[in-house]
Amino acid sequence: MAATGFVEEIHSVGERLLLKLQGLPQAEPVELVTFSIIVLFTATVLLLMLIACGCCCVHPCCPERRSRKITVQPIKPR
Repeated sequence: MAATGFVEEIHSVGERLLLKLQGLPQAEPVELVTFSIIVLFTATVLLLMLIACGCCCVHPCCPERRSRKITVQPIKPR
């Protein structure tokens, strides 16, 4: 039930986006600038998420650094 509602919502968002894209050549300059800013922001967020996930996959929180333990022993007085 919830999955079909989600799919319908995604479909309606896609249709509205397609309608906006089709009307873009006749749009006002302000609309072009705002649409460009939104697309740039979305692309930036996706790129940063991709970089963050890539760094976590390559170096998974550096477990080799956490596993090393150095024991500190007191110095005996002379």
